[in-house]
Amino acid sequence: MLIVCDGLVKIYKVAGLEQVALRELNLNIERGELMAIVGASGSGKTTLMNILGGLDRPSAGRVVVDGQELLRMSDSQLNRYRRERVGFIWQQSARNLIPYLNAIDNVTLPMTVAGRTHRSRQRAAELLERVGLGQRMHHRLSELSGGEQQRVAIAVGLANHPPLLLADEPTGEVDTATAALIYETFRTLRREMGVTIIVVSHDPGVARQVDRVVAIRDGMLASETVRQAEASQQPGVTEAFEELVVLDKNGRLHIPPEYLEELQIRGRARLEVVEGGILIRKVEEAAPSARQVAEVENTSQSRGPLRDLWGRLPGKRG
Repeated sequence: MLIVCDGLVKIYKVAGLEQVALRELNLNIERGELMAIVGASGSGKTTLMNILGGLDRPSAGRVVVDGQELLRMSDSQLNRYRRERVGFIWQQSARNLIPYLNAIDNVTLPMTVAGRTHRSRQRAAELLERVGLGQRMHHRLSELSGGEQQRVAIAVGLANHPPLLLADEPTGEVDTATAALIYETFRTLRREMGVTIIVVSHDPGVARQVDRVVAIRDGMLASETVRQAEASQQPGVTEAFEELVVLDKNGRLHIPPEYLEELQIRGRARLEVVEGGILIRKVEEAAPSARQVAEVENTSQSRGPLRDLWGRLPGKRG
């Protein structure tokens, strides 16, 4: 297991108010896995990526990456972790690359910063070959397409041999064909280098490009989409995917809002154990009985004298 998140909590303070971004999130990621994290804006997926990348610290819980517990790291240890143990790919190329350097110089730069100058240029050339840019390594960014720039960014992220690669919307600014090429590059690198790749995306179709998709809702793991059948060359055989709801260790789960709305389930529900599972039923609210109505009226009438007595107490008004 490369990543273990156990009861992860992150609370931000905005204008004196607390905002909970992650609520006891639990997630395990295998070494060498290619997976995606999806969710609406504000769901907590970017917060999770920042914590895994060492860009932010959790408020509580436990997060272990490649045997290192991030919450216990000092600032200097966390800086070294970001530099050597994780690679980043951002949606905007300006965050990934230096515009006045050519491709191979961009890939060499992280190794120079980390003090790994021995054979750094040779490794940079090898990485650019792996991402399909061996013939373009001496071109400047202005001479490369958006997809080529993203593949240079992938090589930059892998420069210091990190076991983990984090990609934030890596295909958000490219066309469909280029996006497919970028995901094919990810699969090749996972297969040949054993790197673990996590993609953060808004795209629901990302399930067709990765091994597993986890959805975050309201700061908690809500569902997981897994591949049921591999693509086949045989006519009529297609990939199948199944979305499974995720239960945390306390038995909590997220029921899709559209299901609750369709069945008009609000506030409370009735659980029944049935053969092979648990059934959730709507609670039909019964009309109040005559006795309950009388009790409410009596209680309401009795409040008058008590309110008068309260008003006569020293220092009490109203």
